Amino acid sequence: MDTSPAAKPGITVYWRPGCVYCIKLWIKLRLTGTRYRPVNIWRDPEAAALVRGVNAGNETVPTVRVTSGSGAESILTNPSLSQVKRALAA
Repeated sequence: MDTSPAAKPGITVYWRPGCVYCIKLWIKLRLTGTRYRPVNIWRDPEAAALVRGVNAGNETVPTVRVTSGSGAESILTNPSLSQVKRALAA
């Protein structure tokens, strides 16, 4: 059984210190009671590689991995709260 974070329904927010866009997304997620797992790409080389891999070599954050209850996975770059919610519901 795969127990990696990507295999479980949920939201992973890849971020880095000083990112205003990350803070804005966190606030919106918290205000709506949406649970997420933050991952600092400056402390996690694998996470940084994932972010660069989906953003043409750039460490653009927030990059968000959403795995829905049906197992559909989406990776979104600097998404709105509604984009995250739609991907979670897919």
